[in-house]
Amino acid sequence: MSASAEATVLITHEVGLHARPSVKFTKLAKSFAAEVEVALAANGPWFDAKSIVKVMAAKAPKGTVLHIRARGDGAGEAVGALVDLVQRDFDEDRDHARSA
Repeated sequence: MSASAEATVLITHEVGLHARPSVKFTKLAKSFAAEVEVALAANGPWFDAKSIVKVMAAKAPKGTVLHIRARGDGAGEAVGALVDLVQRDFDEDRDHARSA
């Protein structure tokens, strides 16, 4: 039996899941062996969280609830790390502070 995990997280980043956050989200998802999927509704449609094209195409604005699920090795860690990234507003404030 393969490990699985699911979670939901609210996007609070001012401009939502746009280009830079999408890159960070997919890059983090790719760092896990588990199959990771994301959806904008609990019943889907689900799409590959490791695909920058699919994540950016979602155009998820601020206030959207992301549904994240993973199956396989590291599923729980993958979901937890992605939820944390979204809750940290994709580290955008920290990135801007460094470049200022």
